Amino acid sequence: MKIVVDTHTHSVSSGHAYSTVQEMAREAPSNGIEMFAVTDHGPAMLGAPSYYHFGNLKILPDVIYGVRIVRGVEANIIEYTGKVDMPDEYLRRLDFAMASFHEICIAPSTVENHTNAVINVLKNPLIDAVAHPGNPQFQIDIEKVVLAAKEYNKLIEINNHSFVVRTGSEKNCKEIARKCKEYGVRIICGSDSHISFDIGKFDKVYKIFEEVDMPEDLVLNTSVEKVEQYLRDRKKRIDSLL
Repeated sequence: MKIVVDTHTHSVSSGHAYSTVQEMAREAPSNGIEMFAVTDHGPAMLGAPSYYHFGNLKILPDVIYGVRIVRGVEANIIEYTGKVDMPDEYLRRLDFAMASFHEICIAPSTVENHTNAVINVLKNPLIDAVAHPGNPQFQIDIEKVVLAAKEYNKLIEINNHSFVVRTGSEKNCKEIARKCKEYGVRIICGSDSHISFDIGKFDKVYKIFEEVDMPEDLVLNTSVEKVEQYLRDRKKRIDSLL
């Protein structure tokens, strides 16, 4: 299995990352990446860009230095109803939208609250995936979340950076991968890079996939064509809401 698409990266616009989009595109091929999503943090994160930043992502070229660019966001879950910090009108303009928990944006609560919030996020037709759901600070009922992803035809992320910065994530990520395999739920892989040199670094993700014998057909990031097909399907889904 070879991952050629990175669906979770941060540019200098996130406020605590250190590379421009051009620098990211220049570096990506050195790690075997043919496509990446620029998923800067939503505005509830300290130092993050405003709505206007996301509205203006349309100016990014589709291809920079031969690398396909996906215009995205990592929105913050800000209420346990599943509300995120990005208005619908901006989510509609993007190619791809994830949502996730961060302690700076919402205080950790109960497993029930975390689970209900994530399920409501997955129910949202404008959100594509839940990012780093293995974080034990926001423990979820893994089976319920994976089944919700299956019901709403959404994506679950295995986040390489979680193994470094979110202590205790490995056990949860392995169980998430097992449940996705059991129920046939598609996975996306994010480096969660905050500097260009880390784009496409998936050493921990590969280890998890090997341990659970993850089928390649459930991993979206192994093919640019698979991701592009997902993005086309996303556009149809959103267009149908209008």
